[in-house]
Amino acid sequence: MFNINNISSAQLGDWVENRKIHLIDVRTPNEVKQGAIDGNIPIPLHLVPLELDRLRTMKGDIVIYCRTGARSAQACGFLTTNGLGNVFNLEGGIMNWVRSGNAIIR
Repeated sequence: MFNINNISSAQLGDWVENRKIHLIDVRTPNEVKQGAIDGNIPIPLHLVPLELDRLRTMKGDIVIYCRTGARSAQACGFLTTNGLGNVFNLEGGIMNWVRSGNAIIR
């Protein structure tokens, strides 16, 4: 259906240190309060279409995450369909990020 580019937690850890990225959290505000990846931009999934123009202006790669990777894959599919080519889905979402030993902020 969609050609989604996935990124692992290990790759994201490297990218955070070495690349210009925008980290988009598509979870609900209550989920974000429970913990998020440092430097995230919260845009709940249902608001992604309204933020399309803003996302188009972002320089660098856009990495999207949610809890498990399902909602972020939906967001990536939408953005890819609408012409963005620099979009990546965090495999396994923030759950995998934490399981891999990475930090979150509260």
